[in-house]
Amino acid sequence: MSDLSRFLPFSNRPKGDESAVTSDRRAPLAAVVEEAARLLDTAPDRASRAADFARAARVTDAATSVASPADLRAVAVTIATGRRQSTKALARAVRAVLLLSDHLGAEPRIDGTTLGIVSLFGATSAPLERRAVVGGHALRATDAGWEFGRGPILEGTALEIARFVLGVSDVPPHPPARPAAEPEL
Repeated sequence: MSDLSRFLPFSNRPKGDESAVTSDRRAPLAAVVEEAARLLDTAPDRASRAADFARAARVTDAATSVASPADLRAVAVTIATGRRQSTKALARAVRAVLLLSDHLGAEPRIDGTTLGIVSLFGATSAPLERRAVVGGHALRATDAGWEFGRGPILEGTALEIARFVLGVSDVPPHPPARPAAEPEL
């Protein structure tokens, strides 16, 4: 069973302490906002990009203005100590970071478990054409130790899977490569 299952309270894994199981996504959402700030630290147009990110991710209210990476860091602190956050809010912020990283030509640093959470969410809530591609398959992250679903396996890095199900990329996960056949003697 994958590591992601340890966050699911009703799975068929061995019984143990489940006090860390929660649907509250404050901590991962704050980390994603921090990642956006990190990406923007060296961007030439960071003020407008910070505001664009905050608007796309919907991490602030209309009265809060975001004009710098420092403002995003303050928003991250507010999120981490504020009200509960949903998986939908986390998925929206991850999508906004992925779009930002594409614009900046930078590689985002997002925790593999966070990518698993938003991939599972995206696989069940994406537009029909994306759900049709992954439906009836198990999705496996080759670099993050998680897998979900049933059926033939489709795999990719956690980032590749998240990018596809969140509509950032049109490159779907793929069947695992078959091992090379051994030559006959």
